[in-house]
Amino acid sequence: MLTLQRPPPFVLPKARRADRFDAQTGWPDARGLDRIGLETALRNHVLPLIPVGSITPVAAVNRADFDRLEPHLRARLGPVTFRYATKEAIETALLAMRQAHLARRAEFRTPELESCRAWSPSTMAFRLAVVALLIVAIHLIAPNALIWALVGWAAITLISVTGLRTVAAITQLRHSHKTARLWRSVRDVAMQPARLPKLSLLVPLYKERDIAARLIARLAELDYPRDKLEVALILEWGDSTTEMALRAASLPDWMRIVRVPQGQLRTKPRAMNYALDFLSGEIIGIYDAEDAPARDQLKRIVATFERAPRDVACIQGVLDFYNARTNALTRCFTIDYAVWFRLILPGLERLGLVLPLGGTTVFFRRSALEALGRWDAHNVTEDADLGLRLARRGYRCTFLPTVTEEEATASIPAWLRQRSRWIKGYAMTWAVHMRDPLQLLGELGPLRFLGVQILFLGTLSQFLLAPLLWSFWLIVFGVQHPIESALPWSAIIALGTLFFLSEVATLLTAATAVARPKHRWLIKWVPLMHLYYPLAAIASWKGFSELLIKPFYWDKTAHGRTR
Repeated sequence: MLTLQRPPPFVLPKARRADRFDAQTGWPDARGLDRIGLETALRNHVLPLIPVGSITPVAAVNRADFDRLEPHLRARLGPVTFRYATKEAIETALLAMRQAHLARRAEFRTPELESCRAWSPSTMAFRLAVVALLIVAIHLIAPNALIWALVGWAAITLISVTGLRTVAAITQLRHSHKTARLWRSVRDVAMQPARLPKLSLLVPLYKERDIAARLIARLAELDYPRDKLEVALILEWGDSTTEMALRAASLPDWMRIVRVPQGQLRTKPRAMNYALDFLSGEIIGIYDAEDAPARDQLKRIVATFERAPRDVACIQGVLDFYNARTNALTRCFTIDYAVWFRLILPGLERLGLVLPLGGTTVFFRRSALEALGRWDAHNVTEDADLGLRLARRGYRCTFLPTVTEEEATASIPAWLRQRSRWIKGYAMTWAVHMRDPLQLLGELGPLRFLGVQILFLGTLSQFLLAPLLWSFWLIVFGVQHPIESALPWSAIIALGTLFFLSEVATLLTAATAVARPKHRWLIKWVPLMHLYYPLAAIASWKGFSELLIKPFYWDKTAHGRTR
């Protein structure tokens, strides 16, 4: 019996050759790659092949890209000719040759003098031991002097931190009332698509199975031409959980997965340093896994960059929470963010001071980011560190009232882990930049230098010395306090008055920050901040202890727990 067999499908030779490199298409040439530069090859998806005689074939995704780069290629390779290959084939070949180099370079992009990678826990422990012995010696020799010193420093930092925050809030309020746009701009920022630059978004993910589908849906709502937008969903090595969730959600062609190889670190800044090599945007933005940005945000960011002077290298947006009503902690967290992002940060900008950036809804001119050495991969609060490094190089950051909503941490243990990481990073950032105080003073100037000391050293001191200030409440309730034997009653009254006025200023600032239609219902929760702020003191002790045990450990915040 005759059986008819279906013939094998015909495959076009060109399509087959585009998916791999072999003896027919040519083998990748490592020397040629070094001549044109790895970054050029990655961003433009081109790959030099083994020369044929005096001519070097160069694989590219299309003829237009090859023609655009041909002068650069000829200058470094001599005569070149075009060979077609898919983007995936070119990247696979590049990674096969240089992935280890890319992974290691991601950890060391920042200059050593501006990085915390030389941080030594043993050296830190030795210095703390010396300080502890000195404190014990002072206590034994002159106990009253030690009390005066601690109380004096607590009072100075309390006055400076509360004063700076209050002045920044008042400055922003006055500006808002003067311009008649308290919380948002109504300026039309529509731009012609032809004028819009290429924009790249970095979205670091780790164990985000519960939120992957929602993230893709939210990013898909952004109003920006898809041919000028690329999104890198950055996955850590071995994170198959998130990758499976992303695959199930069906990614559009303008989103892509970038897998970060295994290394000595597993931090967000290292992942972003690695992924940025695969992107070609002129403007680089960052979102977190749980973010829900405003639909028009990207166009507003681009319009602001277009109007701004070239020294404006960074734009920070407003962060808010979509789950404020979950419990008392999320309510307080929302108030905390409203104070910081709606009053303090914009006020600091108007005062001309250094901005400790947020880790999301922050956008950079790529040229400035590259000139700086990108992010410090070892710093667990890389955003605040980058804000300070930008200021030291003469760049400015501005603030735009465009809102991204995200998920507030809803449990105290998770909140403590997140806040302790921030505090640990603040401490490391201050220590790194104070390696040469005179150089920092010369680069920032007296006013901004003082602002950095208040924002970093003053805030950290307040966290550590908070229990000392709280102990003054014992006097109110008639309990004997050790300070009564060391200080005159007039000084104790002055300290109590200072503490009370600071609390009043803090609560008034919080009430003002939520005095708008969306969050006005939170005003009645402002008194609860008395119980919220002490949590930061607890987190500070965890953060400072990790400086001695695991300084580069990234304590992951879980997302997708509430809706």
